[in-house]
Amino acid sequence: MNNKSYNGWIFFLYLLIAFLLGVSVAINFLPSKKTSIRNSHLQKLNEVMNYIDQYYVDSVDVDSIYDRAINSILQSLDPHSAYSSPEENKAMMESLGGSFEGIGIQFNIMNDTLMVIATVSGGPSEKAGLRAGDRVISVDGESIIGITNDKAFKLLRGKKGTKVKVGVRRPGFKETYHYEIKRDVIPTYTVDVSYMINNKIGYVKINEFGSTTADEFIQAIQKLKGRGMTSMIVDLRGNAGGFLDAAVGVCDELLSNKQKIVSIEGLKQRMEKIVATRKGNFETGKVVILIDDFSASASEIVAGAIQDNDRGLIVGRRSFGKGLVQRQFDLSDKSTIRLTTARYYTPSGRCIQRDYKQGTEAYYDEIVDRYISGEMASRDSIRLDSTKAYKTVKGRTVYGGGGIMPDYFVPIDRGNDLDGYYQVANTAALTQFAFNYTNQHKSDLKNRYPNAQAFVSNMTISDAQYNQMMEYYKKLSKTPIPTMTTASKKELKVWIKALIGRNLYGEDAFYPVINATDPVVIKACSLLK
Repeated sequence: MNNKSYNGWIFFLYLLIAFLLGVSVAINFLPSKKTSIRNSHLQKLNEVMNYIDQYYVDSVDVDSIYDRAINSILQSLDPHSAYSSPEENKAMMESLGGSFEGIGIQFNIMNDTLMVIATVSGGPSEKAGLRAGDRVISVDGESIIGITNDKAFKLLRGKKGTKVKVGVRRPGFKETYHYEIKRDVIPTYTVDVSYMINNKIGYVKINEFGSTTADEFIQAIQKLKGRGMTSMIVDLRGNAGGFLDAAVGVCDELLSNKQKIVSIEGLKQRMEKIVATRKGNFETGKVVILIDDFSASASEIVAGAIQDNDRGLIVGRRSFGKGLVQRQFDLSDKSTIRLTTARYYTPSGRCIQRDYKQGTEAYYDEIVDRYISGEMASRDSIRLDSTKAYKTVKGRTVYGGGGIMPDYFVPIDRGNDLDGYYQVANTAALTQFAFNYTNQHKSDLKNRYPNAQAFVSNMTISDAQYNQMMEYYKKLSKTPIPTMTTASKKELKVWIKALIGRNLYGEDAFYPVINATDPVVIKACSLLK
């Protein structure tokens, strides 16, 4: 056998071995230039970590540095690609499909600071007074600037009944606010409440899209239809998203068979079109979807599908603007990465993802910029990209590139009439007073108002109760009682009643009180009439 034939047989043998073992000969014997470059980078990273481990002046947790390095790499791609430790994965799955013990917030670490993305509805943090956008800067008196996700979970999670003190900086305010939060079992029901606003209009509040959302939504629809519902308000304000399947399930209850819901496409992912596939429980009644600046992702899928199909109206303020799809990949130590692999498109073909080229911090701060620029107070201040115009089924013009723009805009109240209310509400006084008052008068309150409906219909806050709350504020904040307008006093009375109702009967006695004076809900009701 000559050398040429011999070399041919050797090459054939290599291919045969590769086929049988499922291993690429190119990787083992003929490494590509790209593979060599990657190996070089990995070797360099390991060299740096070894030098840090051996020679750095202080003790270092090398594992946490690796975790932060991975997270930094992913965040350099886009604001939604992220790394999660095994503990974070567990917490995430508990939030969307089970239960856990803690303070009840969703958060991200932004520029070394823990930022509250959302509070779990009815959870300890919401009851204490925390809100989306808050920056937590201390826990139990110790600064947490520079904290990692892992350490944040360890500090904030804990056994039911234990307490934790947090210091909070709030956008637009110079003060640091302090809250004592009592940990509790955090429920993961995603439908907060469903009730009849009047004899025709039903109201459903969805706080996130989890594994049980579609079933909870079906149950809510069936209950309200049994009470005479012919029109429905679906409140997605503050809903930061969740599972795509859950959003599709909600849409499937409202859209007719074969109507488009959403399309997903990426550079390395073929276009996938998702349509309604079955008979929904509410395909013909009137629908209004409520959104705001913190309605994101799955919430925007629902709002976009309803708007583009002209199935209903969208009311409120421009949504967050997240049109990126993440796929989860498991790593060897049970940690995961959520990598953006595609964009989703509403039925009209628009992607509502807003620009993120200025970096993650600027991306999230854009919500604050909307407030400062006046966008939340005036529709005319909203900058829409006229080059990204699309048409709904009936020919109405809608826009992509920056969230879902509502069909009917309802501004946030920026008037001076409510300054006194905000000054009081930005402390823990309001929630703590309501909690203490409920505990002190629980028997009497339950005798007078034996159920949530009786409480909502008949309970009123007297001037004496209002004055008690203001004295409590003065004592707690150690500041004089602010000048109160008629509007501020009225708003505080609404919230005192609502918070007492929540302490007595949960969300069934909270949302009906708040919604009665909520301008967004009032607008939705007027449209449905």
